[in-house]
Amino acid sequence: MKKIISLILALTMLLGATFALSSCNLFGSGDTGNDALVKVVDVKLTDEQYAFVAKKDNTALVNDFNAFLATIKENGTFDALVAKYFEGKGEKVGYDVTTTDVQNSDSNLIVVTNCPFEPFEYIGDDGKIYGLDIEIAAAYAEYKDLELVIKNIGFDDIFTQVDAGYADIGMAGITVSEDRVALYDFTTTYFNASQKLIVAADNTDFDNCKTLEDVEAVISALEGKKIGYQTGTTGGMYINGDEDWGYVGFANIEGKGYTSAQEAVTDLVNGNIYAVVVDEAPANAIVAAVNK
Repeated sequence: MKKIISLILALTMLLGATFALSSCNLFGSGDTGNDALVKVVDVKLTDEQYAFVAKKDNTALVNDFNAFLATIKENGTFDALVAKYFEGKGEKVGYDVTTTDVQNSDSNLIVVTNCPFEPFEYIGDDGKIYGLDIEIAAAYAEYKDLELVIKNIGFDDIFTQVDAGYADIGMAGITVSEDRVALYDFTTTYFNASQKLIVAADNTDFDNCKTLEDVEAVISALEGKKIGYQTGTTGGMYINGDEDWGYVGFANIEGKGYTSAQEAVTDLVNGNIYAVVVDEAPANAIVAAVNK
């Protein structure tokens, strides 16, 4: 989005921003009481689909995994897993994370993921890994009588490991896009997702925002603010702009990348950045955890 290039345009934008700031409403997720530190702006910024990623032309694995996904969706297993991690219905199961190099073989399923990204994958207090993606992986490994091996690595490294054949499949809330499809194979999509903003609990800039246009009007009126995101994810592309993904970006603010969304929110709580952009489900989980 272009910066103001004349005084007249500046005054116009200022008046528009004033209207936006006074006409947007925030529907906070999580505790927004007196002790709350952060909240979620309840307006979807993007529309995305998640799938699992495999090496290009690994059609045997992708086709088999697709058949498995279809089966667990038909028999209710998938819905039960979603209810477990999004509604707290059912006992969550944790799995060990490998700390050593494991060679790919016909007897194991090597899964690469990136924590923390609750509720899709995260490390519990017991040091084990939990999440929707993880339990889907475990169910598939059991179905195929394979040893499940889970590696927790950097998000960008997931694609490198899969492409090099060091891992069978990447499972980390990965958004499908045209440029990624050109380089990797994906399973059928299993989850619809979107980006949302996390802001400080006392931030009133988004009061009354009901649409994407409302939120973007507020963001476009900000000047010199920093908005955080997890490096390598859609959040950064949305803030900084990415032509391949169809995101224009915001020239008036500064995007700041972090290893994880949790790290970005910590910086938000400490007053170092203005907001954080992250996927909706992890955003709600982070806010709930921070506001405890």
